[in-house]
Amino acid sequence: MPFRRRPASSAQRTLAIAQLVSAIGDGAYYTSSALYFTRIVGLSPARLGLGLAVAWAIGSLAGVPLGHLADRRGARGTAAALALGTAVVVASFLAVRSFLPFLAAACLYATAQSGLGAARQALVGGLVPERERTAALARLQATLNAGLAVGAALGGVALTVGTRAAFLAAFALTAAGFLATGLLLLRLPVVAAGGGPAGRPARDGGFAVLTDRRYVVVALVNTVLLLRMPLLSLVIPLWIADRTPQLGWLGSALFVLNTLGVTLFQVRTARAVTGLRSAARTVRQAGAVLLASCAVFALSAAAVPLWATGALLVGGAVLQVIGEMKQSAGSWQIAFDLAPADRLGQYQGFFGTGVAVARTAGPLLLTTLLLDGGGPGWLLLGGLFLTAGCAMGPAVRRAERDRPWRTPVTTGTLTEAC
Repeated sequence: MPFRRRPASSAQRTLAIAQLVSAIGDGAYYTSSALYFTRIVGLSPARLGLGLAVAWAIGSLAGVPLGHLADRRGARGTAAALALGTAVVVASFLAVRSFLPFLAAACLYATAQSGLGAARQALVGGLVPERERTAALARLQATLNAGLAVGAALGGVALTVGTRAAFLAAFALTAAGFLATGLLLLRLPVVAAGGGPAGRPARDGGFAVLTDRRYVVVALVNTVLLLRMPLLSLVIPLWIADRTPQLGWLGSALFVLNTLGVTLFQVRTARAVTGLRSAARTVRQAGAVLLASCAVFALSAAAVPLWATGALLVGGAVLQVIGEMKQSAGSWQIAFDLAPADRLGQYQGFFGTGVAVARTAGPLLLTTLLLDGGGPGWLLLGGLFLTAGCAMGPAVRRAERDRPWRTPVTTGTLTEAC
C-alpha cells in the first residue's frame, strides 16, 4: 500500500512554526557570534573556546533536572518559560564586554537550550500520538534545518557588514525568535504533568533515569554516533583547508548540502521507522553508512587530481547526511519507546545530553584524531560508528526487558550481524 501522509494537527503545525522561528534565530546567532565576541567584544579565540566548552559542559547537566521539572509542572509551561528565558539571555549578550560576563551568559544559554530541548521533546510526547512521533520529529527536524539556513543567511549579512550595529541586529533577531517561540508554545494545549493531556503527575523517586542502567547504555551508544556532529561544522572545513586549500570554499558548500538534504529527505527517511525493530535496524544502517562516509573522506587525502578530491569530499558529505538522517530517525523512536510515559522529560533530557557531550568533547577528540591521524584516523572513527550502530540493537533489546508496558521484540531481529 502506498504511503499516505497524515495531515498534521493544529498542535503539530504550531510546534513546527515555533521550531522554525527559533531556528532562524539560532542560525543568525551561530553564524555571527564567534566573530562578534572576538572582533567586537575583544575575547581571544582561546577564551571563547574555553567559555563555550565550560558552558556546554554545564548545560549537559541541566537536561535531566529541567526535564524532570517538565514532568512535574507540565511540558508546555516549562518549554515556554525556557524559550522566553533564552530570549532574555541572548539579549544580555548585547551588554557583554569581558570574559566573566560572557562565561556567565554562555552558561545560562547552554542550560536553557538543554532544558528547552528536553521540555520540547516531552511536549511532543504529550501532544503527538505514539505511532506518529517519529514522523512528527522528522518534520520538526526538516523545519529546523530550513530555519537554520535562513538564519545563517541573515547572519551572513551581519558578517559582511561587520559593524557592531550589524552584529547587534543579528543578536536581536535571535532574541526575538525565542521570544516568539515562547509565545507560540503558550498557544498549545495544556499538557498535564506525566506525559499527555490525560496524564498523571510523575511518580516520586527523583531522577530515575540515572539509575536505569540499560537506558543509560542506550544513550551512551547514541552519544558515540553523535560524534558525527562536529564533523561538518568544524573538522571537515579544517581538513579541506589543510589538505586542499584551493577548495576552501567547499566547506560551506557542504554545510549547505547537508542542510538541504535534511530539509528535503528527513521525513522520507523516517518513514522506514515504525517501532523498535525498525529503529534498531535503521541505526545499524546509519553506522555502516557513516563508516563508508569516513572511508571516502580518508581517500580524499590521496594524491589525485583536484576535481577528484572535490568529488570525494562531496561523496563523503552525501553519505554523511544519509547516515545522519538514519541515525536521527532511529534514535528518536528508541528514546521515546524506552522512556516511561510519566517521565518523558527527564528521560529525553538525559538522552539529549549526548548532543552537549558531542559539542563539548567532539571538537578536541576529532581534530586530534583526524587532522593529526589522517586517513587511518578517519577509518578508526568509521569503525567506531559501525561498532556503535551494531551495538544499538542488543542494547535496545536488553533495555526493553525492563519495560513492563512493552512486548519484547524478537531477539533475532535486534541481534542481526552487521
